[in-house]
Amino acid sequence: MFKQLIVKKTGRSYLNGLTTSDLGEPDYTKLLSQHDAYIEALEMCDVAIKILPKSEEFPDSTFVEDTAVLTSEFAVITNPGADSRNGEIKEMEHVLKEFYTDIRYINAPGTLDGGDVLQIDKHFYIGISDRTNEDGANQLKRIVESSGYQATIVPLKKFFHLKSGVSYLGDNLIIAAGEFVDHPDFVQYEKIVVPPEEEYSANCIRVNDFVIFPKGFEKTKKQINDAGYRTIEVDMTEFQKHDGGLSCLSLRF
Repeated sequence: MFKQLIVKKTGRSYLNGLTTSDLGEPDYTKLLSQHDAYIEALEMCDVAIKILPKSEEFPDSTFVEDTAVLTSEFAVITNPGADSRNGEIKEMEHVLKEFYTDIRYINAPGTLDGGDVLQIDKHFYIGISDRTNEDGANQLKRIVESSGYQATIVPLKKFFHLKSGVSYLGDNLIIAAGEFVDHPDFVQYEKIVVPPEEEYSANCIRVNDFVIFPKGFEKTKKQINDAGYRTIEVDMTEFQKHDGGLSCLSLRF
């Protein structure tokens, strides 16, 4: 059960943020409306939400997930792989000191984005991507294993972040797309397989009694509902244009 979430408002500078997509320029008014709807969805999940003000200095800072990895016992401040995002961790470190006395760090030359970290119960899966390098992945592996967790490093072949292609819904069930459908590191889990045309929907989040899910992916949504989960749909088109998914927009603990 999650009790607390952290989200961050989206500044106009987001329009100039990093992206690898060719989906066009985000509509800022629509973007703000979608972020408000995201917060409203979280409010339905019986959690306390800390909303941070926008930071025009950091265009991508609404994607707070990349700045930290959180457990029930300790927090890890990451070292984001994009140089323009590195300053975001200073604010997040200050915020997390309200909730944690044990804070640990990923140090350069290691890089780590939180979007490359998937926790399944006591096991962490750490992706190596364009934003997370081997040094950063190994640093996190050592940190979590020193506290009684297990960790597996997963080099990515295609996806931008690990959680772009695989999410955990609970009860030994994952939702998987692309390279993760038959990936040997995830064979022990039951799977909802995302069809190729709905690949974006593999990034969804289970928050207590609900699965928050991107709007417009009916085949995958039906599979989640058929598995017994209640869904809340949120339109994510303007975040998708900058490689963002549902998990990217919050830290959950």
